[in-house]
Amino acid sequence: VTDEQQQDGLGSLIGVKRATQPLDPPRKIMLAAHMDEIGMLVRGVMDGFVLIQRISGVDNRVMPSQTVIVHGREPLPGIVAATPPHLLSAEERKKYPTWDALIIDVGLPADEVEQLVRPGDVITADGPLMELAGRRVAGKAMDDRACVAVVTQCLHALQGLQHQWDVYAAATVQEEFGNYNGARTAAHLINPDVAIALDVTFATQPGVNGSGTVELSGGPALAFGPNFHIKLYHAIKAAATDLELPLQEDIITGRSGTDAWGIQVSRAGVPTALLSVPLRNMHSAIETLDVREIERAGRLLAHFITRLDADFLASIDWKQTESEAGETQDA
Repeated sequence: VTDEQQQDGLGSLIGVKRATQPLDPPRKIMLAAHMDEIGMLVRGVMDGFVLIQRISGVDNRVMPSQTVIVHGREPLPGIVAATPPHLLSAEERKKYPTWDALIIDVGLPADEVEQLVRPGDVITADGPLMELAGRRVAGKAMDDRACVAVVTQCLHALQGLQHQWDVYAAATVQEEFGNYNGARTAAHLINPDVAIALDVTFATQPGVNGSGTVELSGGPALAFGPNFHIKLYHAIKAAATDLELPLQEDIITGRSGTDAWGIQVSRAGVPTALLSVPLRNMHSAIETLDVREIERAGRLLAHFITRLDADFLASIDWKQTESEAGETQDA
């Protein structure tokens, strides 16, 4: 579904869908969804058991009894275990096991584990994708590979549409590490005129209610706040209205914690938006979403891209006065 593919020096993958009606000079929109996932490292091997070191947003509360893969000299399936409750003191049973108390059992004799596993090897969660009722699914790494699927859905939709801007679809690295380096390097390479980051956001569930959440099946969420270009926000919202597609507002008053944070300040600055898929049980092996949100977000992106023309950048320019904006809307 792309005309070209490339990889930047940090490892992000970039596919290019060329405009069907190219402009002179060409215009570029960047779609960015991170493909990395939360994970752990091996900090040591003791008596045939693997000791764990947290390296990103993994929650120790949900780790016991979880299945994992230890990426040693060969991939090794394992289970996360801790001291049986019978052997804990009454006070210890009131607490979740710390990282120091968690171990991984790969089922091999100690000497074989020593040969196959070394400190620094990566550990990732494992487990099948579960289909739930109501077109909902649960599994690992929905944050943010669900949005890689959104971008793919958009590219498929564009196959039958006309568009004047080149589309750069980036699957970025190192978002979960917290520095957004993949987004920074990919944006520097692409040098886009406009960018939309795709990520997940908190869906309502017990204990997570409040103003910082959106409904799981209420439509994709469009972020509003200082990390995002206000006029680009309104342009995407207008496209959703034309499609009669449900769109929720996700108010983020500061750092978004997404690739948008790195892209926005690339080079001389990039007008950036954030479109998100609502997600329950974030940063666990049972991240839950509604598949329809992937379809809706992909369709919205494709429709928005078809609306981009030679005058779009002028229409979102900060220098445009309010009267000029009103004239544009009236036209």
